[in-house]
Amino acid sequence: MGDRSHTHPGAAGRATAAGPPGSVRNVALVGHSGSGKTTLVEALALTAGAVNRAGRVEDGATVSDHDESERRAGRSVQLSVVPVDWAGCRINLLDTPGYADFVGELRAGLRAADAVLFVVSAAQEAEAVADTTRALWEECAAVGMPGAVVLTHLDTARTPFDELTRVCGRVLGGGDPDALLPLYLPVEGPRGPDGRAPLTGLTGLLTRRIFDYSSGERRELPPDGDQRERLLGARARLIEGIIAESEDETLMDRYLGGGEIDTGTLVRDLRRAVARGSFHPVLTAAPAAPGARQGIGTVELLDLITAGFPAPSERVAPAVTGPDGGVRPAPVCDPAAPLVAEVVKTASDPYVGRISLVRVFSGTLRPDETVHVCGHGVGAPAGGPRPRHEADVRVGALTAPFGKQQRPLDSCGAGDLACVSKLTGARTGDTLSASGDPLLMEPWTLPDPLMPLAVRAHGQADEDKLSQGLSRLVAEDPALRLERNPDTHQVVLWCMGEAHTDVALERLRGRYGVQVDAEPHRVPLRETFAARSAGRGRHVKQSGGHGHYAVCEIEVEPLEPGAGLVFADEVAGGSVPRQFVASVEKGVRAQAARGVAAGYPLVDVRVTLLDGKAHSVDSSDAAFQAAGALALREAAADARVELLEPVADVAVLVPDDYVGAVMGDLSGRRGRVVGTEQATGGRTLVRAEVPEIEIGGYTVDLRSLTHGTGRFDRAYARHEPMPPQLADRLRTSRETAANQA
Repeated sequence: MGDRSHTHPGAAGRATAAGPPGSVRNVALVGHSGSGKTTLVEALALTAGAVNRAGRVEDGATVSDHDESERRAGRSVQLSVVPVDWAGCRINLLDTPGYADFVGELRAGLRAADAVLFVVSAAQEAEAVADTTRALWEECAAVGMPGAVVLTHLDTARTPFDELTRVCGRVLGGGDPDALLPLYLPVEGPRGPDGRAPLTGLTGLLTRRIFDYSSGERRELPPDGDQRERLLGARARLIEGIIAESEDETLMDRYLGGGEIDTGTLVRDLRRAVARGSFHPVLTAAPAAPGARQGIGTVELLDLITAGFPAPSERVAPAVTGPDGGVRPAPVCDPAAPLVAEVVKTASDPYVGRISLVRVFSGTLRPDETVHVCGHGVGAPAGGPRPRHEADVRVGALTAPFGKQQRPLDSCGAGDLACVSKLTGARTGDTLSASGDPLLMEPWTLPDPLMPLAVRAHGQADEDKLSQGLSRLVAEDPALRLERNPDTHQVVLWCMGEAHTDVALERLRGRYGVQVDAEPHRVPLRETFAARSAGRGRHVKQSGGHGHYAVCEIEVEPLEPGAGLVFADEVAGGSVPRQFVASVEKGVRAQAARGVAAGYPLVDVRVTLLDGKAHSVDSSDAAFQAAGALALREAAADARVELLEPVADVAVLVPDDYVGAVMGDLSGRRGRVVGTEQATGGRTLVRAEVPEIEIGGYTVDLRSLTHGTGRFDRAYARHEPMPPQLADRLRTSRETAANQA
């Protein structure tokens, strides 16, 4: 296994760069909120000697330092990195948030990692385990991540070890409860007065040895009689699973023929299967007991990471393109190759400023050198040859992350991670490359944020800082989308859920000093005429000198949806002089933009100018504009004006058990279910048309309705008439608000 280093990479004050790419392991810890990921990182850091028993290094930094938004949320909301050294390898542990709102941080961690530890808590009921792990596992499977499953909280288990392993196999292994196999079995101590049996050690299935931690030190012991019987059955299943994944086709014949397969061969084939992602072993871990130097299972876990997880050089880097959009060869994980790196996370420090977490895929990143920053940009045309923003930027100081602590680095080679200060203009997802050879990496995808948060500045002083604060917030978090709605004139942050909105508000106030107020999100409604109508506008005033004289008669008729506003001139005999026809149109369009009934833009009508009167002296452009507006208002007063609301095409993907509840909920939102489709994994895709005013908070409601297993997408379909009773209620509320103002 090699020498095990127990020296933290930055314990002496200045971090040492990692060795060659083959000695680096980038591992993302993935699991539902509360599964124990951060506790596991602390236990691994303690075992590797990166922290002391208090969880601190020499200068007081801790693994679990949280910012204000995390303390308020009571959970991890951002990606953090903790490097440890073990068996001659640098292991970068990437602790990802488990809550669904922070999927952007999760995907950033997966982008930077080469393997995953999927953490599952036994403190949950079996059904809850299935619900909370399925979506997260799909995130890992989508990027083809190899790794292992780690079971935690076995001392407070609601789901026994064997059942939990089967549940994980069924959910994570495509329905086969035997798809995942343990490498170790838990050893429990005597049950206490509370009925709980503490975890005291592990039984190694391949080595047939007990690793006992009950004394605070890891000791190897032979299994006793009771343990041996259970060990043999589990060991046989594990061997069969390893042989099934072996590239040596003769092993199965030898095994079935009664031949003994030596442990070295099994371990070698196991490591190969884990590294290529075809085998996901199950391990068990627990934090160190008071006074102990090692957590239970942490040595075994670190050994598996160093020996079985792939190095960066064994993983295929994302595709890259050149300035002309042409595909370039994939980056080579070689410190001497041309630089290709990516900003996987952006954060702000009150003292240092912007800090970018960078994964180097090729070449070597050094401080004070000039690199080319390329970004896809929000709203960049799909398939477009060039990104929205790019520039040559001078690299600031390089540091090695340790939670929130930063330690100076001289360089960062291929396969490793580093923080870069003051990387001006760089956003999360941007590519860094040599200044003479600009490149752009294939972006990672993010779900569309579907929960709106409308904000306004609290005061005039905040008004000046709001735009800059929002821009910085969106640059840091690609899961946020900023919209300045031209119809409602609201500034809207589109978020992933309620927790995401809380964190966004906290960061605006805490990091950027912008006091903002949240306000109800307004859906852009429209108005239209339900039937043909006519109106006469008369603007006649006399005031000393030149007066104002303009009369026009119009007819308004409804058009098909999407037609907009069409103006037609059918004046005969010059009753409205030609130069004032455009003035009437301008007045009509201005009034239509302001609305004629409830203050929403008027659309899908044809306004025809039929007749009018003018005065040789007192008629003017302004007078006919006013007359046109008056005529449209009079036509609206004599007609039924409908409110049009936007309707969205909604696609909801849910487990089959929740289809009825989801369809009933959509119907209660005035939705029309237009069809269902069977999807993979025992799920159904429900398609419906739902008014957007009814689904502002659907992200939260769907999560509650389906226990976190449902997902949905939506797209604008059209505007259609709102039910009269709802329209009347909305008009009344707007009139009341206007009178109070």
